[in-house]
Amino acid sequence: MANIHVVLLLSPLLAFTFCCLTFAADPASLQDFCVADSNNQGFACLLIAVKMNWLACKNPAWVQANDFSFSGLHNPGNTGNPFGSAVTPVTVAQIPGLNTLGISMVRIDYAPWGVVAPHYHPRATEILTVIEGSLEVGFVTSNPDNRLISKTLQKGDVFVFPIGLVHFQRNIGHMNVVAISGLSSQNPGVSTIANVVFGSKPDISTDILAKAFQVDKNIVQQIQWRF
Repeated sequence: MANIHVVLLLSPLLAFTFCCLTFAADPASLQDFCVADSNNQGFACLLIAVKMNWLACKNPAWVQANDFSFSGLHNPGNTGNPFGSAVTPVTVAQIPGLNTLGISMVRIDYAPWGVVAPHYHPRATEILTVIEGSLEVGFVTSNPDNRLISKTLQKGDVFVFPIGLVHFQRNIGHMNVVAISGLSSQNPGVSTIANVVFGSKPDISTDILAKAFQVDKNIVQQIQWRF
């Protein structure tokens, strides 16, 4: 009888535990693919569509090779901007067939001394390989250490930027550089630090930023004006 009481007492706890375990990770796929249907006229019910980045699955009978293909990654990006760099993304926005597969890639072009400004990806780890040229790369660990881990890469070298950590790249040569990055999300997102801090809409209070950066408010206003 005592054992029965123990089981009865533990049953709610066990049920809660199993429930939590059930939703602790992404569910295993029960189909070959879920090509994103941008018109939301697809195969899935509303509940499933919400779980698929708010897009329904295209009816598998309507899926074509083009849903899994992207052309043009061999073309250099336009680096004629203040940063001297250009990113060509290949995410679920470009390849609907990436939906639910948890992977994407980008091509990055760098003019001489061009940079990809400090930024982070909220949903992905990045692995970068240099195709041509020399590239300085690095990331900063989280508080309180804020340790800079950096390296100069040559053609064929590979470097990893852990998810959520601020990182950057810079061409340190006099020739153009090309790199390819793989990311562990179909839609990794990107938050460039300067844009987030000084280009928010509406602006973050100049008082807050002046104290955060220990500078005069006029300096903050001048920087915000640029964004």
